[in-house]
Amino acid sequence: MDPVFLSRLQFAAATMFHFLFVPLTLGLSILIAYMETKYAWSGDKNYLRMTKFWGKLFLINFALGVVTGITLEFQFGTNWSRYSEYVGDVFGSLLAIEASAAFFLESTFIGIWIFGWKKISAKAHAIVMWLVAIAGNFSAVWILIANGFMQNPVGYDIRNGRAELTDFLAVITNKHGLLEIIHVVPASLLLGSFFVMGISAYHLLKKQHTEVFLKSFRIALVVGLVSSLTVGLTGDMHGVNLSKTQPAKLAAMESHWETRAQAPIVMFAIPDETQEKNKIEIGSIPGLLSFLGFHDFNAEVIGLQDIPKQDRPPVLPTFVGFRTMVGLGTLFILLMIYGWIRRNKLLESPNFLKIMLWSIPLPYIAMEMGWVVSEVGRQPWIVYNLMRTSDAASPIAGTQVMVSLTAFILVYGLLGAVGFYLMTKSVKEGPEAATA
Repeated sequence: MDPVFLSRLQFAAATMFHFLFVPLTLGLSILIAYMETKYAWSGDKNYLRMTKFWGKLFLINFALGVVTGITLEFQFGTNWSRYSEYVGDVFGSLLAIEASAAFFLESTFIGIWIFGWKKISAKAHAIVMWLVAIAGNFSAVWILIANGFMQNPVGYDIRNGRAELTDFLAVITNKHGLLEIIHVVPASLLLGSFFVMGISAYHLLKKQHTEVFLKSFRIALVVGLVSSLTVGLTGDMHGVNLSKTQPAKLAAMESHWETRAQAPIVMFAIPDETQEKNKIEIGSIPGLLSFLGFHDFNAEVIGLQDIPKQDRPPVLPTFVGFRTMVGLGTLFILLMIYGWIRRNKLLESPNFLKIMLWSIPLPYIAMEMGWVVSEVGRQPWIVYNLMRTSDAASPIAGTQVMVSLTAFILVYGLLGAVGFYLMTKSVKEGPEAATA
């Protein structure tokens, strides 16, 4: 059993499970803060019912996110000690700020929010929720900056056989990290919006608490429309940046093998990495890849054949992940536009409500696929062009990793089941139980 492969599998499983909870925490906190602000300034009890109902779901999700996130940081010491030793001066400082400052603040404000009902004024309580949302998203910023360093390392020098931090400002203003921030945060808002709209649709279809859930749906619809368009725009910015910083990832995303000008985009393909070509290609659009990568239809795009085999990322998962993410992103925009048109006739649109109910998982899938593209597409590097993944793992036996991997799967499976049960129970109980 290859310990490097097993360590990668364990970290991927833990990260992807953890990320089921992170974007909902980021996006839903902002929506709840807005709802509570509406209550504090208007006195409308429906907004209070909304705040407490969605707040209960937020707290369940937050608790699961905390539990699953702690184990991730442990793995940098247990499974990736060589990585931590080599780039810990840079990467570790960012994680330390996230844990000791941003997450600490978020946890403190959540405590005040939970226990502050009727102890502080309604307006002060709403401000606390805004502080929860800001601190949560601030926490995410540091994680994304850390990932940005892994994607495009800057602000360091190699000294004494390790990467040492020399320019903190360069690290926190790293373009790749900043692009991740303006892409992931709106994507989290989009996910939170779909979560609110989907659950609201469930109750509207049942004609339950219609006033509460009509307001909830419309608030989320506005946020979802804006964030879906923002995600599309920032995604384009990412593509342009990748063409300069990670051409191998861009080529894998498009299963693009031959370096050429006026490079086409293929809508569907089956890549053959052995033969260095696509077995099947459907829907080729000339020049579109050049335009998306460089905003120039005549630009030359590097193909995988001109990249050494040992430096190429896995093509199939990167290609499929990207296609899935973009396809779902396009669907989200169309759904939001249609929802905006029907915003005043939601009760007369049962089919649309059913679609939104069953669409709850789709933003989760899109975001997970986005991270597949980001992380698998970076391989074989754990820090791009600086450290290979094969050199970063701890010197431990494969059997040790297998034991911990099995334990992770069992524990996380149990946590997932408990979380799903609590969420489902709270959703079915409705806002009355949340305000009791």
